[in-house]
Amino acid sequence: MAALLVFVVLLAAVALVAAPLRRGHTERLTTREESRREELEAAKEAKYREIRDAEMDFRTGKLSDADFRALDRQLRGEAVEILRELDGLK
Repeated sequence: MAALLVFVVLLAAVALVAAPLRRGHTERLTTREESRREELEAAKEAKYREIRDAEMDFRTGKLSDADFRALDRQLRGEAVEILRELDGLK
């Protein structure tokens, strides 16, 4: 009977000591995910800005039709990859 009581007290002590360690690991993962999400959101906005700039350059005659199409295809492909990665985090 006494051995059972010692075992229960020991188990409770281990759980009490280990709880912050488990919680810290989860918080670090969450922080890492949030950080990655923020990076991707910033990259998405930057890519959208690049697409708008390319469209403006085309409209003002700084880019030929062929150059614009190639650049637009590349930028939109990169934007799609960023969006896919963002969707993977959600």
